[in-house]
Amino acid sequence: MARATGVIVGSGNGASALPAGMRILARGGSALDAVEACAKIIEADTTDTSVGRGGKPNVLGEVELDASIVDGTTHRTGAVAALKGYLHPISVARAVMERTPHVFIVGDGAARFAKEIGAKTTQNLTPSTRKLWVERLHAVGETPSSIRRRTKLLSLVRKIVGEDRGTVNFLALDRRGDIASAVTTYGAAACTGYGELAIRNVTAKTAVDRLAAGMPPDLVARAAIADANALEDAAFNIVVLSPKGVHASATNREGRRYVWMTTEMDEPTLAARMLVKRTARRPRRGPASSRASAQSRSPRRP
Repeated sequence: MARATGVIVGSGNGASALPAGMRILARGGSALDAVEACAKIIEADTTDTSVGRGGKPNVLGEVELDASIVDGTTHRTGAVAALKGYLHPISVARAVMERTPHVFIVGDGAARFAKEIGAKTTQNLTPSTRKLWVERLHAVGETPSSIRRRTKLLSLVRKIVGEDRGTVNFLALDRRGDIASAVTTYGAAACTGYGELAIRNVTAKTAVDRLAAGMPPDLVARAAIADANALEDAAFNIVVLSPKGVHASATNREGRRYVWMTTEMDEPTLAARMLVKRTARRPRRGPASSRASAQSRSPRRP
């Protein structure tokens, strides 16, 4: 069997990190090490406001970070959420996978674990992202002082939170044929955009199941976006990587791109994602049993 060629696929905002991950694959390193290295670069990049240090804060002005990592060979996984004050949540997520019996630790528990393993701390709210936060508050008639005095935030969250959300993801296939993925805010598939849709549709798992059933990556990506479109009109993207190194990406928004690179390339390539538009939804019909009952009550023609 021919040795697999190393390849990394990621969301467009991860382009600057691919060469570092590719150097790991080129020297025979693991897909797991490669995706973690890529994610760490974007987490520390203060010019990228989508994730990590310099990422946009929540309504209260706090930068809460999420990350997950998956070993596609062993199906081990680790994740953290609502982690504050640490530079590399992806490394904390990997430690959850490798050093604990858990797969997911959140909030204060995640912070306590990060401290215990000696994870690097940092102030993730930068002057530029604080300014963006203040501007968003002013747009809805609020200030940092007024927001902290509020006892109820739901109505405000509905006004402020839109499609402007941040995630970066990386999928890698190494020379041994092992696959791994890293997502910081699961063959392999990872989603960005309106993450709630991915949870509701179990999108990444469904995509991997479709790959395993023999569906080509491009059709898998299109089907994932179609599934999301059927739920609601919200920005959604996916990248897919098969065990053979074939990749594809799709979106429901114009102009979205993804990035890919192999060990045979000198630099990563940014490519357009396939666009799957949301079509007008037909009025929902009642369940078959209800329609049958209605028909049974209708007068019949002689």
